[in-house]
Amino acid sequence: MKKVSLFVDVQNIYYTTRDAYGRHFDYNAFWAMATQGREVVNAYAYAIYRDNEKQIQFQNILRGIGFEVKLKPYIQRSDGSAKGDWDVGITLDVMDCAEQSDIIVLASGDGDFDMLLERAYKKYQVDTEVYGVPQLTAASLIKSAGRYIAIDTSLLLK
Repeated sequence: MKKVSLFVDVQNIYYTTRDAYGRHFDYNAFWAMATQGREVVNAYAYAIYRDNEKQIQFQNILRGIGFEVKLKPYIQRSDGSAKGDWDVGITLDVMDCAEQSDIIVLASGDGDFDMLLERAYKKYQVDTEVYGVPQLTAASLIKSAGRYIAIDTSLLLK
């Protein structure tokens, strides 16, 4: 059985599925698809902490599925913009987990991760898979992945 590590960029997945489909991502369906016939060695969901009951419930659902939820505080800048970027954290964790994994699964459309997947493959010969919304996933990320799985209605809540 191949060993798999899952990494979910929760903010990216939330906004891309909302913008493309007006629906929410089905984390249970994703887990079932990404882990079928595989041994899960790591599973991380990266989110932003807001002291909000709905968010806390959502994070508990992710934990119940099997994810370790990693949280960063929501930062509101003085100019009105917000910050809550997990790119560096995801990158560090992927590189830390790659050696013990046969497959790295990244759920994100962020093109900033293209070099990460290329490096993980070159350094550890780990297979890489990307789940992303087709029209909102960077072409460079799709190209860098060993396998690209389009998020379609089968991976969305009804």
